[in-house]
Amino acid sequence: MDQPSEQELHLLAENIKTWGKALGFQQVGISDVDLAQHEEHLKTWLGKGLHGQMQFMAEHGTKRARPAELLPGTLRVISVRMDYLPTDAGFAKTLSDKNKGYISRYALGRDYHKLLRQRLKKLGEKIRTEIPVEYRPFVDSAPVLEHAIAEKAGIGWTGKHSLTLNRDAGSWFFLGELFINLPLPVDTPVEEQCGSCTACITICPTQAIIEPYVVDAKRCISYLTIELKDAIPEALRPLIGNRIYGCDDCQLICPWNRFAQLSVEDDFQPRQHLHHQELVDLFAWDEATFLKNTEGSAIRRIGFERWQRNIAVALGNAPHAEEIIHALQARLAGASELVAEHIIWSLDQQRNKPIVTDRLNQRLIRSVQKALPRDA
Repeated sequence: MDQPSEQELHLLAENIKTWGKALGFQQVGISDVDLAQHEEHLKTWLGKGLHGQMQFMAEHGTKRARPAELLPGTLRVISVRMDYLPTDAGFAKTLSDKNKGYISRYALGRDYHKLLRQRLKKLGEKIRTEIPVEYRPFVDSAPVLEHAIAEKAGIGWTGKHSLTLNRDAGSWFFLGELFINLPLPVDTPVEEQCGSCTACITICPTQAIIEPYVVDAKRCISYLTIELKDAIPEALRPLIGNRIYGCDDCQLICPWNRFAQLSVEDDFQPRQHLHHQELVDLFAWDEATFLKNTEGSAIRRIGFERWQRNIAVALGNAPHAEEIIHALQARLAGASELVAEHIIWSLDQQRNKPIVTDRLNQRLIRSVQKALPRDA
């Protein structure tokens, strides 16, 4: 097969962006596969053990920075952005009510992995109708440096919280990648625009952002409530507040998120049985109810035991209430060793109020109310 000309590749790149937007991606960019600079940062981060129990990070090691090791022959990566901020995000409403369970906004709707992967596959198939090509889609499911690739592809810049920021869309979006063996023209990275702002570093409840662009996963609430399989360190439990799955604080405080775009995807809208629900009611679920209510949701991956563990901690951080004490006591007898440990801790907190929780929460809520996009 004759290699396409430079003009044909430029035309194809423009068509790929048009097709991508037709498939529901708000932005499409193209990068090369030279991630050497980011590989060094990854090695340093892993060497310091900042990945915690995420052994898959260490096992794959430098493969994350070498796309051709995942798909031999890869020459370019097509990076896509899909906005997920729901219309009824209810940030302040839930964070300010300590009897409610706060779930990271990305997890309130359908699991994004399948949706994005299916769209990326369709994009690959569309490209293949124009020219024989090898491709492979990825959505946070393989050793891929998605933020580094997005940065090189012009999707945005890496913020001090390590997430990708876009001046017209903030950070409330998912990323996906399509590896491809065509020498397509690449896009120009955008200039970093965080400046001297350190709002995300200051607001982090557990001070997990230990320096600009470096997150200690072992302190991050998203890691503690999702990735950590063992007991949550006792010193960090009060700082988790009512966050039972993930944390959005570093995004909520970011000035760039005043420009965030609301999602047009119905699948990303909140499920009512997960959104703004009483902790006591969520804690009352049995495993069958948990599996039913998290079907097709990213939440299911943590399993029922860790779900109970997280809610038990939030109940300990809630205002003193006999109803909460009764709910904790009722669960204790049949609880696993892991959950029982957290229930006992929470009972102690309930019986010895007040405790210090969410020292920066009120500042965060005031900021959210000022900065959120309309209707969010």
